[in-house]
Amino acid sequence: MWEYTEKLKELFLNPKNVGEIENPDAVGEVGNIVCGDALKLTLKIDKETGKILDAKFQTFGCASAIASSSALTELIKGKTIDEAIKIKNQDIAEYLGGLPPEKMHCSVMGREALEVAIADYKGIKIEELIGGKVICKCFDVTDEKIKKVIRENRLTTVEQVTNYTKAGGGCGSCIPDIENILKEVWAERIIEEAIRPKERLTNIKKIALIQEILEREIRPRLQADGGDVELIDVDGNRVIVALRGMCTECVMANVTVKNIEKKLKELVTEDLMVVSEGGQG
Repeated sequence: MWEYTEKLKELFLNPKNVGEIENPDAVGEVGNIVCGDALKLTLKIDKETGKILDAKFQTFGCASAIASSSALTELIKGKTIDEAIKIKNQDIAEYLGGLPPEKMHCSVMGREALEVAIADYKGIKIEELIGGKVICKCFDVTDEKIKKVIRENRLTTVEQVTNYTKAGGGCGSCIPDIENILKEVWAERIIEEAIRPKERLTNIKKIALIQEILEREIRPRLQADGGDVELIDVDGNRVIVALRGMCTECVMANVTVKNIEKKLKELVTEDLMVVSEGGQG
């Protein structure tokens, strides 16, 4: 059972800015009724100032889609198009006080409609704006859209990608492709971070980064062999972990701990030393 905020319920039951502007200056249409969600956004724009004077929407979709569309129009009215384009799907979700994880794709649809409308106002062709190869045929989602949503929302799992884009939520045949895109995007990010001058890590940032690397880089590989690892504590540069599952009795436990240390040194800081709760490493 999904939990909806009071703000979301209010905008679902009493949505603002419903309808279509006559002779609009910009139109953004995204989604597909066949796929379950569709949104048409129309804008009236002051050509002298670039300010969005009015915004209206028509949505085919669930309560979250209607509330997200209404929230979008409220967020962009009165802003210039340069200000409006900076609005992210996270801003729409925050305006509603949050969305159920399974409904985040509604905020992404709102953000896309805004992009398409502003592109329309600037005379940019939709093909140039969207692009990419269709990965999910059930919901007509391209690889470029998936990459963008992964980067903007720091997604790490196929389930999250499905929640934000619906890709993978149909027949499931595209899930291996989504997994490959996730690996590709995160590999790019790791390279970018590696060449970026490293800022001084506060303890909170260091612990968060260690946890992230364990979850993303290390645990899936151990779990594939029936093992696992848990972060127990971080004391200065001393990282205490506990090996789980098959790793617990493995004669190569010391090697596993050293490999964990090597990865954390590579991706967090050279100063780290990893020890296991059971004494390995």
